[in-house]
Amino acid sequence: MKTSANLKTAALVAACLHSVFGLPGAASAAEGYRWESAADADWPPQPTVIAHRGASALRPEHTLAAYLKAIEDGADVIEPDLVITKDGVLVARHENAIAILNADGSVKEATTNVADLPQFADRKTTKTIDGAAITGWFVEDFTLAELKTLRARERIPAIRPANTQFNDQFEVPTFQEVIDLARTESQKRGRTIGVAPETKHPTFFRSIGLPLEKPLVDILNRNGLNNKAAPVIVQSFEVGNLKDLRTQTPVRLAQLIDSEGRPYDFIAQGDKEKRSYDDLITDAGLKEIKTYADMLAPYKTLIVPVVDGKHGEPTGLAQRSHAAGLPVVIWTLRPENNFLPAAFRKEPLNDKTARGDSIGEITVYLKAGVNAIFSDDSAVARAAVDAFRKQ
Repeated sequence: MKTSANLKTAALVAACLHSVFGLPGAASAAEGYRWESAADADWPPQPTVIAHRGASALRPEHTLAAYLKAIEDGADVIEPDLVITKDGVLVARHENAIAILNADGSVKEATTNVADLPQFADRKTTKTIDGAAITGWFVEDFTLAELKTLRARERIPAIRPANTQFNDQFEVPTFQEVIDLARTESQKRGRTIGVAPETKHPTFFRSIGLPLEKPLVDILNRNGLNNKAAPVIVQSFEVGNLKDLRTQTPVRLAQLIDSEGRPYDFIAQGDKEKRSYDDLITDAGLKEIKTYADMLAPYKTLIVPVVDGKHGEPTGLAQRSHAAGLPVVIWTLRPENNFLPAAFRKEPLNDKTARGDSIGEITVYLKAGVNAIFSDDSAVARAAVDAFRKQ
């Protein structure tokens, strides 16, 4: 039996988790509903389905079509990665590189058609982004007006060939357009759909005089979203970026944790900061994260490892994070064989594009105690979460 002190501790932890990730089933379309401040203690429903770059398994990622598809399929939150244009406008792209070339000049990866456009041939350049040399075209070298002349393309056509039918149909959306979509669809559907922007490469953008923090806070202010009850979760793999934002906004902040390596802002500090992501998920590290962030967002195998193609025993990180008052959101659950552990792949096993048992994989993490999941297919994630709730 728990002691009185333990009961009090458990109650405090539960209250903290409830204040960030609410209980399921709360109605959001009550009289006087205002999307901009609707994310109180009853939002979002838990476990939460977060659309990773939209329904990116079904539409080219980071397009309004991908976000809308995810909403239609039951996402609670849509996630735009944020980079910034030459004239200071936040837009949604996975990386600031919108087309990347191989050494022989062929296209290695592209989320736009920019490499095919002769009028932008002179924008091709080589940059070092977070320590890696990349040759291609970059958002920060385009004004918003120029960027809007480009069209989005499927980033991984070899894995998602069906998505190529949508190539060159959609624009690169601004963060404002993503906010407008979430607001409109929330009001239309009578449920609060949140936005979870991730700041991409904040140290790099600060180094070229285009810091992301002020434009992000400015757009929150312009939209009435700079409040604790806003349906907004800001994420970052860097630490200083989140600490800076904490001084400017009360919206939910999430510390992203990679499976290896170090936050790039730590690397940029040289010998002044030698900690790794592993250090951030020690008990002391979690305690520090709680001083500036509201949730922990680790790579999925830090919660349940994969050994020889099968899930092993949970690491206990979810429970330790909860004890520190940090709900856990994991990334990224994808439906194709290419991304699934061997135990969840389906025939033909050598077909990377074939869909496996993504619901089975998701269920493993839900049972391990995570509060939210990033998924490339919100319909699959919704089915997994709904079935889990009925257990």
